[in-house]
Amino acid sequence: MNQPSQDGQSASSDELREQVEEVRGELGRTVQALAAKTDVQARARQKAAEVRQQAAAKAGQLRTKAADVTHVVEDKVAHPVKDKAGEVSRQARAKTAQAGHLIGDKMPEPVRRTAARGAPALRGRRTVVLTAVAGGAVLVWLVCRPRSGKR
Repeated sequence: MNQPSQDGQSASSDELREQVEEVRGELGRTVQALAAKTDVQARARQKAAEVRQQAAAKAGQLRTKAADVTHVVEDKVAHPVKDKAGEVSRQARAKTAQAGHLIGDKMPEPVRRTAARGAPALRGRRTVVLTAVAGGAVLVWLVCRPRSGKR
């Protein structure tokens, strides 16, 4: 077992002490590693943190890619679409003005005066006016629709 060294017993005791200290250090590291593996809650927290970091990185990549695609689409599509929308808007305004003039020309004078007085009050309440017009249209449709099957 012990081989006597030149100093005899003392050298082998020192060697044994060093070996025991090394073994204790290795054993301590092994126990710490095993304890870390068995600490499920800590491992789950660490894994969750890793997943959060990966998700944040992926979200950043997706945001960047979405912004790039948005710019490409805007560059390719925006100008023709905006031009067409502007043209349609101008046509709609022109047709509305034309219809307004036709109706105004055929409207009796008392109705025209009443409409002129009521128009400023109605401008702030477009939703109410549109709802009333839609309701009136439905009412006219109900009254005027053909009634098939009933005589």
